[in-house]
Amino acid sequence: MDGHSARDERDIAALAKGGRTNITGVVLRLAARLPFLFIAGRMYGPELLGRFAYAILIVEFAAQLATMGLRRGLAEQLSEIEDGHSALVYDGILLAVLVSLVAGAALIAVPQIMYPNSEIRGLDRMLPLVIPAIAVTEITLAALAYRYDIKATVRARAIVEPWTVSIAAFPLYYIFPRDGLVISYVISMVAALITALIPFFRSYGVPKNWKPRFAGLLEMSRRNFPLAAADGVEWGSRRLDLAILGLFASPAVVGIYYVAQQVASLPQKLKTSFDPILGPVITRNLKDDRKGAIAAQVSQVGFWIIAAQMAVSLALGLPGEAVMGVIGPEFVGGTGALAFLLMAEVAAAPAVVSEATLVYIARHRNLVISLSVLAFQAALSVGLLLLARHLEFPPLYVGAMPALALMISLGLMSALKSRLLARLLAAPVGVWRWALVWAAAATVPTFYIFSLLPEWTELVLGIPAIMAVYGVIIWKLGFGDDDRALFRKAGGRDARESEEEKALRKSQN
Repeated sequence: MDGHSARDERDIAALAKGGRTNITGVVLRLAARLPFLFIAGRMYGPELLGRFAYAILIVEFAAQLATMGLRRGLAEQLSEIEDGHSALVYDGILLAVLVSLVAGAALIAVPQIMYPNSEIRGLDRMLPLVIPAIAVTEITLAALAYRYDIKATVRARAIVEPWTVSIAAFPLYYIFPRDGLVISYVISMVAALITALIPFFRSYGVPKNWKPRFAGLLEMSRRNFPLAAADGVEWGSRRLDLAILGLFASPAVVGIYYVAQQVASLPQKLKTSFDPILGPVITRNLKDDRKGAIAAQVSQVGFWIIAAQMAVSLALGLPGEAVMGVIGPEFVGGTGALAFLLMAEVAAAPAVVSEATLVYIARHRNLVISLSVLAFQAALSVGLLLLARHLEFPPLYVGAMPALALMISLGLMSALKSRLLARLLAAPVGVWRWALVWAAAATVPTFYIFSLLPEWTELVLGIPAIMAVYGVIIWKLGFGDDDRALFRKAGGRDARESEEEKALRKSQN
């Protein structure tokens, strides 16, 4: 086996292992997210949940911008230097904190940005104080992912953060019935930060001899601006629907839509969770000008993502009424929005996996596509909302229009970015396999059988059955030998991977 072949095998192994770890994280996040939605929907109600949803939408957008593109750009910069990794990461953290403070101060001064359709009361104004915690967590986890420590992300984002907010929201309702959701959210973000910092300090050390270099911060800002803009656009494209809806609909409708969005965000995590491990692999191959290897890796990871996403989307979408009904009877009307949002996540998979490479080789063109599609999505959302109002659709039907616009827009973005990446790499980039069609078709009669049962039984037995039928067909008809490495555990291969990762981390220190 030549050096390149061995390296390709190691890269695929790293991607597979990181993907396997993150799929575990998604399952854990699902287990924690549903109790929170149940508590928020049943106890706080759609209106308070809608206010909370819109406020954290703005706060998290500000935090996303405050990372200055370092969630992905950090891997590229670390790969370019032999020494000084810790200093570079601390520069990034300082930059994020400074930008966070500016963003937080602006939102505290003008809280109406967070609460456009309701009165400012209680602790509403103080929510932006959590922005630095969110931004620093993102950068520390990106730094750990560069050294292939994906478990830190799983612990912080899939275990500590969602379970903390779920556990805190229940007792806080009886103490702060109006502000309980906000307080529980802040507590969860701080808990996630602490969880990320512990392994970070172990890996990168404390900043003993580090001194801020403001000239370096300016250069880092300049260099990562396209990435920051792309991150903001990509993140915003997944929240623009809620942002626009909040300007047209009542907080109660926004709250119902938010629940549908949160359920639909679970397959989305499957895509974004591959970014930390995919970034380092791509940057190293780009450094060696190995475009063919990148095309193969993007295609393979893209298939893994779309296969897993479709499984989760079918499992949650087919029994959609039962899923939304668990949150509360008022939320069943959001089933249509849920269906569109789940289809949107599947449609977006090629775009996201293509962008993982485009941000390094065609930043500005990638940004132009993203901005163009985002503008199209905004116009389409407003147009569909106005049309639905004109036709006098019921409020929750009107509320589903932004989800329809999102699905159409993300499908368009996937087509454009996949085509651009294939042209730049001079190699085919394809994530689609016919096994996806056969697996999806087989889940329909499976769902029908379980839909005849009572609601709770439909969920408890039907969702695992749908995923099991789908998984068997994908395994038999869609997966090759390399794909099956995604689920290969323990054994000699994992042990060898572990030693290789240790050696890599040692060389990077």
